[in-house]
Amino acid sequence: MPDMAAPSAAPRPVLHGIRRSRPDDGARIVQIWRDAVDATHDFLSPEDRVAIEELVRGFLPDASSWLAVDEADRPLAFMLIEAGHMEALFVDPVCRGTGVGAALVRHALALHPTLTTDVNEQNGQAVGFYERMGFHRTGRSPTDDQGRPYPLIHLRYDG
Repeated sequence: MPDMAAPSAAPRPVLHGIRRSRPDDGARIVQIWRDAVDATHDFLSPEDRVAIEELVRGFLPDASSWLAVDEADRPLAFMLIEAGHMEALFVDPVCRGTGVGAALVRHALALHPTLTTDVNEQNGQAVGFYERMGFHRTGRSPTDDQGRPYPLIHLRYDG
C-alpha cells in the first residue's frame, strides 16, 4: 500500500550570517519588505500601502543595509541603521520566530550600544519584540514621519 502521509513542510531557512547588502540584493530586499508588510501592517490603507511601496522601491534597493542570510547567502531579513537609529528591520514572514530579527538587533547593539527606533503603534508584535529585547518607550508621535495617521512608538536601548 502506498504511503499516504501528508508531505512534510519545507524546512524553514536557518540564519548563517550577517553581512552588508550588495547591489544584487536589491530585489530580494524589496520582496522581504513587501512580504513582511503584508504579514504585519494590515492597518495601512490600500492607498497608503501603494504610496509607501513606491517610496520604498525608489530608495531601498540602493540603501546600505545589514542582511541576515542563509547558508546559500540568500537574504532572510534586513536592517537599516543611520547614526544610532534603526530606521528599519524587516524579516521574511517565513523566518519570523526563528531568531533572525533578534540576531540583527544584537548586531546593531554591538555597533551602537545606545540605539533608538520607531515602531508603528498598530504593530503590537513589533512593539513587544523590541521591549523583550530590552528597549524602553521614550515617547509617541500621533503620525508617522510623512504625517500619515499611523502613530509611532519611540523606543531606546541604553547599553
